Amino acid sequence: MSRETGRQVGVLVSRRGDVEAVVVGDAQRLQLPDVGRERGAKSRLRGVRLIHTHLQGEALTRDDLTDLSLLRLDAVAALEVTEDGRPGRLYVAQIDPKAAPGSREPWSLALPRLASDVASERGFDVALAELETALSAAIAGTAGSTRTRAVLVQVIVPGGPDAELALYELRELARTAGLEIVDEIRQRRPALDPKTAIGRGKLDELTVAAMQRGADLAVFGLDLGPAQVRSIAEASELRVIDRTQLILDIFAGRARSREGRLQVELAQLKYRLPRLSQDSAKAFSRLMGGIGGRGPGEQKLEIDRRRVKDRIVLLTKELERVARDRGLRRRRRGKAEVPVVSIVGYTNAGKSTLLNALTSAEVYAENQLFATLDPTSRRMALPKTIAFGEDSDVVGFGEIIVTDTVGFIRELPADLVTAFRATLEELHEADLLLHVIDASSDSADDQIASVESLLRDLELDDKPVLRVLNKLDRVTMPPDDDSDDAAPQGRDGDEWLKARVENRFGGVAVSALAPSTFPRLLAVIASRLGPRLAVRDPRDPASLSRERASLPDSEFDS
Repeated sequence: MSRETGRQVGVLVSRRGDVEAVVVGDAQRLQLPDVGRERGAKSRLRGVRLIHTHLQGEALTRDDLTDLSLLRLDAVAALEVTEDGRPGRLYVAQIDPKAAPGSREPWSLALPRLASDVASERGFDVALAELETALSAAIAGTAGSTRTRAVLVQVIVPGGPDAELALYELRELARTAGLEIVDEIRQRRPALDPKTAIGRGKLDELTVAAMQRGADLAVFGLDLGPAQVRSIAEASELRVIDRTQLILDIFAGRARSREGRLQVELAQLKYRLPRLSQDSAKAFSRLMGGIGGRGPGEQKLEIDRRRVKDRIVLLTKELERVARDRGLRRRRRGKAEVPVVSIVGYTNAGKSTLLNALTSAEVYAENQLFATLDPTSRRMALPKTIAFGEDSDVVGFGEIIVTDTVGFIRELPADLVTAFRATLEELHEADLLLHVIDASSDSADDQIASVESLLRDLELDDKPVLRVLNKLDRVTMPPDDDSDDAAPQGRDGDEWLKARVENRFGGVAVSALAPSTFPRLLAVIASRLGPRLAVRDPRDPASLSRERASLPDSEFDS
């Protein structure tokens, strides 16, 4: 029949020998039906095998082998149909439990044999039992970790961020979220696929990789639409999250104060609202009795949407009250005429570590993205060289308030910016912004551009900014240094490197872990604050001076 019709014909056969389905395709391929989720554990096979015809004498195709892996079939077999309609060679493949973790070809191919020879063989059920035992052992080998196992997916399109930078940042976000990264998939495309973001081949690769590595989560390094998330999840049987949801999850785990939790919840609800769908809220009607209440009532989906909207309104009002309270505190600080210095910068640039070192604060600081979310303010005494009477080298002390803010990141989700606006408004009251930069990062220029872009969006680009080039202890050679001069050794070498870094980025180089690098930074801060810094003469506690620092303001323009 297959030869007469010129079409491939296939059957799905159970282990009992029952024909579960008959499939008729075209001359090149079959479109398999849904085989269900029976026996769906990763250590078990589906319980059915696919046997189908090939008309061109070809071996098993990539589509055949992908179906074997994705559907976890017992086996897939291709039977050659000769020109006279007789059975020829039989090609068979099964999942290989010994395949290397993450292998793109997790199957084993048997040597082709004549169909008549195979028909006389026995013991297929015994072989399947042994295969499932081996699969169980392989899966058990990945069960030691309690963390969620995830596959990262990065799609590179024209005009997007640098591929390596984007993937590195996605890794760091996943690590911060506590995920165990088991594989990475990347694809370069002229444009995102409107249905699944990645192509069909890469989607199959993702599913196979997740199955082989025991992963149940796919993390995409870009923002996905609700329909794309559903399509990918349905095709791969994986949980799917995008970059924004990953960042929101990190923020939810980091928020400690009531204000922080309110801000994160608001951002999460705004993200979730357009993603509520019939898939997550089945359209069962809620019947309402009584006069005026007859009829189908509200669908559950509409109820969910209404509850989310009501909660958004409530949270917005709460945060407006928080903003008013913050405004009162800012006005009280303004009356005290104490200058405010706000620390900003890319996440994990060392902002909290610098705050702790400068003010002896105990803010949580860790080598993670978004280690701290809640803003922190501390007072500190800032030394400043002043002139009192005939003495021109007296070091007085002026009091300032140093604030730490949430870290920035490339393309910070808009809902988060909106939700944290009350916190970020603190920056508008700052007399000086300290832009902390990880000078040791290969991505420093991109990170600087991201921070400055967000400052412009927040209408803060007119604020005076001092670049603080942190992590000097990790810098081995300034990026893009074309000088042929050999670096001197010892202390002279340290000063040479520091000068090169400052010349490269424009600012003051420090290491937040080495207070010995702070004096010049403190002097420049005092210079930038100028007459706004009220300085106390250490010889006369009652005296105050508004004289400017001896260092010129323009020396360290950034």
